[in-house]
Amino acid sequence: MQEFGFELALCAHLEETTDSLVARQLGAAVASPGSRIVDTVLVEPGPEFDARTRITPSTIPALAVESAAGVGRATYWKDAFDCHPDVARRVADRAVELGFFERERRGGREYVRRTTRYPDDWFSRLVGIENKPDLGRPGDLERQLRTDVSLALFDEVVLATESYVTRAHLNRIPEEVGVWRFDPDSGEREVVREAATLSVADPGVELLDERPLRTDVAVVGAGEKARKRRRIAERAYGKGWRSYDLPACARMNLTDDGRPYCEHFGRVVDPGSDCGESCPGFEASDPSEPGLDAIRAERSPWVREPSGVARRQSGLDQFG
Repeated sequence: MQEFGFELALCAHLEETTDSLVARQLGAAVASPGSRIVDTVLVEPGPEFDARTRITPSTIPALAVESAAGVGRATYWKDAFDCHPDVARRVADRAVELGFFERERRGGREYVRRTTRYPDDWFSRLVGIENKPDLGRPGDLERQLRTDVSLALFDEVVLATESYVTRAHLNRIPEEVGVWRFDPDSGEREVVREAATLSVADPGVELLDERPLRTDVAVVGAGEKARKRRRIAERAYGKGWRSYDLPACARMNLTDDGRPYCEHFGRVVDPGSDCGESCPGFEASDPSEPGLDAIRAERSPWVREPSGVARRQSGLDQFG
């Protein structure tokens, strides 16, 4: 099976068999943003999970969560952010759109305040999963997993594979990494090795570059890690794992759990790379609403239509 199909099958399995939120393809580097993308992430709900679900089904911008805007007192919008005003403007507008901020005007100046406190304890643990169906083609797997363990952004790190796992395979990856053997056709998952719990509250070491006789690393403080963990969890909440657009093709259908299944090829396909008018099985049809959000809401703790937390303040009608 293609890696994309394996990944979606595992996501669907984890969503069905755990109480966690499942997301895929999330950034997991701190000192070198964009250098590490984790295939699958599990976000285990915390004691304030319900408070998070009431705010918005979307990802709240990180800069809005980290801003100086509070609940009880309005702040001049530029003073609420430590970034370029153009970025602050976009973030403030998006936060208002999502109902996390509300704004008012005083003497020709715009002020913002939060509609509710951001619940920092809405998630408890994060599990990062690297999907490698074929261990015969490991690529940069060992380096990636060593970095994940030394940085310790995730409470647990797991390698998921379809291959038979040998002692030699286990010896080549850090002993802290858990190993699952997963059959995407049957949905059976075997825990070959349990994952160790990592020290997420302590500083970590991020591997930046490896060359002969030289290895570049960055020490990442506990505060930076905590901020990144919150960003990962928040992004996972808004994104989920069904983050693909479906083609307007009559032969494309959804499985019950929301995976894109092609009748022509008889398997789950990657719409981003496998579909289009150049495909020999393409049969044009009118685009339709796929209903992926409804499937996610039914199968996971994510709330599609929350009650909301916004309060009407005097002067808000000027921004209708």
